Parts: sequence; structure tokens; C-alpha cells
Amino acid sequence: MKEVMAIIRMNKINETKRALSKAGISSFTATGKVLGRGKGLVDFSLLEGAKNGYQEAIAQLGQGPRMIPKRLLTVVVPDSKVEITVKTIIQTNQTGKSGDGKIFVLPITDAFKVRTQESGDSVLDND
Repeated sequence: MKEVMAIIRMNKINETKRALSKAGISSFTATGKVLGRGKGLVDFSLLEGAKNGYQEAIAQLGQGPRMIPKRLLTVVVPDSKVEITVKTIIQTNQTGKSGDGKIFVLPITDAFKVRTQESGDSVLDND
């Protein structure tokens, strides 16, 4: 089993949830708001706003790289569903612009269902 951890745009969470559900991935966890940044150092819309004298844009530029609000989506799936999970997240979130997000796939050694004490792949949704 694997954990698929996706960092996506704030406004893409509902669309991503619907797409995953449609792809047969019904169980996941979404974290409200996380802050981070990728390699991009410049938000060109902020620069344009600052150039035009908008105080909000000037204030947001600050002294260093800005942390951007994102959503963190965590999905634990059997190995057989990793590809469809990653593909669905990419298709739903890809805009072709900087800030589309990142996906990480991590190994999971075991999982337990608290109520029944069941363990292993059987605790995952395996429709």
C-alpha cells in the first residue's frame, strides 16, 4: 500500500474530491490550509499590482519569498490504485501555470482499523 500526498491549489479541492470519487477512490483526508512555496520566486500578478501602486500588492510582496496557502490531500491506496490516483489528481489540478502543486508517493508498511483492529490492505477501500 502507498500514501499519495498531494499539495494542490485551495480552489481545486472540491473538484479533486469529486474526480477521486468518480475514479473509485472514496477515502482520503484533506487538511484545511497549509502554507508553503515551491521553486517559483515571483508572483507576476503581485509585481504588476505593485508596479501599478496597489498597496495590497506591495504589502504582500514583503521582504522575502511568500508562503502560499494550499490544501494537503492524503490518500492511502493499495498499490494497484496508485497510478489512477496520481493520474486523477494531475488531470484535475493541472493548469499549466506555476503553483499547480506537487504529488509525493510514500510506502506504507501497515494500516489498522481502530474499531475492528483489522489490519493490512483489508482496511482500505478496495472496490
